Amino acid sequence: MVGYVCKYTPYLVIESFGEKTVRIEPETNSCEVANALTHPNMCSYAKLVLEDIVKKGIDKVILTNCCDSIRRLYDILETLPFIKFLHIIDLPRRRDQKGKFIFKNEIIKLITRYEDFLGKSFNRANLRDLLNNMPSSTEKRYRDLNIVLIGGRCRDSLIKIVEEFGGNVLYNLTCTGNKPSYRPIGMNEDPIEAYANILLDSYPCIRMDDTKERVDIFKDERRIDGAIYHTVKFCDLYSYEYASLKDKLDIPLLKLETDYTDTSEGQIRTRVQAFIESLKKSINKRENTTKREKRLIVAGIDSGSTSTNVVIIDSEKRILGYSIIPTGARSVESAYKALEEALKIANIKIEDLSYIVATGYGRIGIPFANLEVTEITCHAKGAFFLDRDVRTIIDIGGQDSKIIKIDEEGKVIDFVMNDKCSAGTGRFLENMSRVLEIPVERMGEESLDWKEDLEISSMCTVFAESEVISLIARNKERKDILHALNKSIVKRIVSFIERIDGEPKYMMTGGVAKNAGVVRCLEERLREKVIVPDEPQIVGALGSALIGLEKLEDG
Repeated sequence: MVGYVCKYTPYLVIESFGEKTVRIEPETNSCEVANALTHPNMCSYAKLVLEDIVKKGIDKVILTNCCDSIRRLYDILETLPFIKFLHIIDLPRRRDQKGKFIFKNEIIKLITRYEDFLGKSFNRANLRDLLNNMPSSTEKRYRDLNIVLIGGRCRDSLIKIVEEFGGNVLYNLTCTGNKPSYRPIGMNEDPIEAYANILLDSYPCIRMDDTKERVDIFKDERRIDGAIYHTVKFCDLYSYEYASLKDKLDIPLLKLETDYTDTSEGQIRTRVQAFIESLKKSINKRENTTKREKRLIVAGIDSGSTSTNVVIIDSEKRILGYSIIPTGARSVESAYKALEEALKIANIKIEDLSYIVATGYGRIGIPFANLEVTEITCHAKGAFFLDRDVRTIIDIGGQDSKIIKIDEEGKVIDFVMNDKCSAGTGRFLENMSRVLEIPVERMGEESLDWKEDLEISSMCTVFAESEVISLIARNKERKDILHALNKSIVKRIVSFIERIDGEPKYMMTGGVAKNAGVVRCLEERLREKVIVPDEPQIVGALGSALIGLEKLEDG
């Protein structure tokens, strides 16, 4: 078995020898072996490829010099005793006739090396037959919601997530997609030259000199509704392209930056689902429900990391009851308990409910919900319902932060979430309350009476805790330390707001909105009033209930 990673790899040459090939798609999340063989700062994708090669025993590998990390991977593989065949293709950066001539010679070099390795001659007729048996073109499947994947390598799971939530991947222009358009090869045509031309004629990767086609596709194709830009963390080349595309494209663009493992799949699912929801021009089809003359009652459940919140509304959009309880070890049981409490306050029974909508991280696991909607969409809906002049929503929950920008109709324009970091969240404040020996609910009020303007430089929870301990050792007042913590939280929030060009009016939701010290620091930094609802923790649940009501009324 011969493994390869790049879409420009002429793998049919190897198959023409009668050998089998496989595109290496890392499926492991650990790099136990790779970490021992590579530099700590080496690209996570290259590490995972190395790990996959070692664990699966792939002893024949073909690489292309697409980036420095892959070249370093080649150097490492050269030292491994079990590798029987290793070759790296010098991929040309130009796609003109000169580039194709260079690439043809690179394919010939590969053929010569593999002939020497096998002790077997290359058969051009076999390559011609394989090329002629490849599909001549890939038919584009147009659907209601067409999306382009672009950027660096992406896992197949991303495509499945897009399709799961109703999106159709019309083009995959990442390194792992973009299948070339094959054509028939004549008997008098050199199959090696034809193969070089076919591969280089496909949509260019970012390392090519002329990447104009990557932008032109959005101009030529009128049925593209949005684009998802994926890149592996710390890959500067693709980060530059994203920044350029963001200014050039006039369609919604979502950036996903991952380490190529599935450890952040929950966040990816949430962001992709919210992105697709924001693209939909009409409400998704649902099971046929006729309008009923009786009063509609809908429950919205926000299953969060630290609290589970429920709001019950009627067809007049009046809140009949709500509840907020801590999320226990089992999110389903917490959701049911919170619903029971809200039903008791509303003085109704569960059978009186017409519809239940779930949101939050635990939404997928709630079996009695009729619909699941991301918290991005729900917070936007709830905040806009409370104040139609709101344009930026700042939601800080137990373990994540979200900044959501909406238009004058309440539709999501853009949003940003923190990525696997609890800095500035409710969990962050809980840790600090333990260190400072003060209940979380008292932190905001005490911080308002600060005197000395201290600084906490780190936004990392671990390092910030060390700074707090250091300040305590220096006998600094607790109220001054609390104020410093508030400023560090606000600094992070403002950086998120700036990333999406947030604008007034601002509304703060989530449990941290109950911290008066954080709110005041935020207002001072923004120089704008920040609206805090009477009960900021239920805004997401309220939004999900409103979405459920709209589903029933427009059924």
